[in-house]
Amino acid sequence: ERNNLAGVQHVILVLSGKGGVGKSTISTELALSLHHSGKKVGILDVDLCGPSIPRMFSMQDNAVHQCDNGWVPVFVDQGKSISLMSIGFLLEKPDDAVVWRGPKKNALIKQFIADVAWGDLDFLIVDTPPGTSDEHISTVEALRPYKPLGAILVTTPQAVSVGDVRRELTFCKKLGLRVLGIVENMSSFVCPHCSECTNIFSKGGGEELAKHAGVPFLGSVPLDPQLSQSLEEGRDFIQEFPKSAAFPALAHIAQQILDGTSQQSS
Repeated sequence: ERNNLAGVQHVILVLSGKGGVGKSTISTELALSLHHSGKKVGILDVDLCGPSIPRMFSMQDNAVHQCDNGWVPVFVDQGKSISLMSIGFLLEKPDDAVVWRGPKKNALIKQFIADVAWGDLDFLIVDTPPGTSDEHISTVEALRPYKPLGAILVTTPQAVSVGDVRRELTFCKKLGLRVLGIVENMSSFVCPHCSECTNIFSKGGGEELAKHAGVPFLGSVPLDPQLSQSLEEGRDFIQEFPKSAAFPALAHIAQQILDGTSQQSS
């Protein structure tokens, strides 16, 4: 049996108990940050009902092809240093809805993990759907033989979101999945005109949860119109907006992941 993950050094899952907190945003910007640090990165989008990764890289018009080892991922750049796989590449029309029962979804997730020819990667980032459902169990169980590095949990500051992410911590504990840390997304809004900071969704819920759970707090990412614009247009935020309010937070998150992997290998 072929092992298409043999050349992948580190597998990271991006999880949250709640939808709309920015898992795909964090997955995308983490991939770009690691890429600019000289790493080869893949993103596996297992959010089958809401695949947004192709759009965030402006690759939604691409299709996947078969090779001897399975599916060839879609490469973002000519150097093939960022590669993507998503059900979004397999739909006939971008507006097609995936109306599948659980077993069919789980079968595709297992196929994604077994049959994508990633080649050599430093990091494979797995962007997951919201919740703690059978799709998450299938993803973690299928990845278990490859010893994933762990999970990044994404929340927004308000109590409702933090409560859902607390359940995600329990999910990780039950499945024996290490939590690399918590990211608080949309933690504040910095006005681009006067630089005043407004805590639209309150502040500090993610950091408080990390303290309570005894896991690292990776950082707070503010609401940033430039970040939203770059994701809408499939542009490289890390390269184009180094002076934005969100840039240092995203760079710091990526650096902590890099520091953690270098400590692990030394």
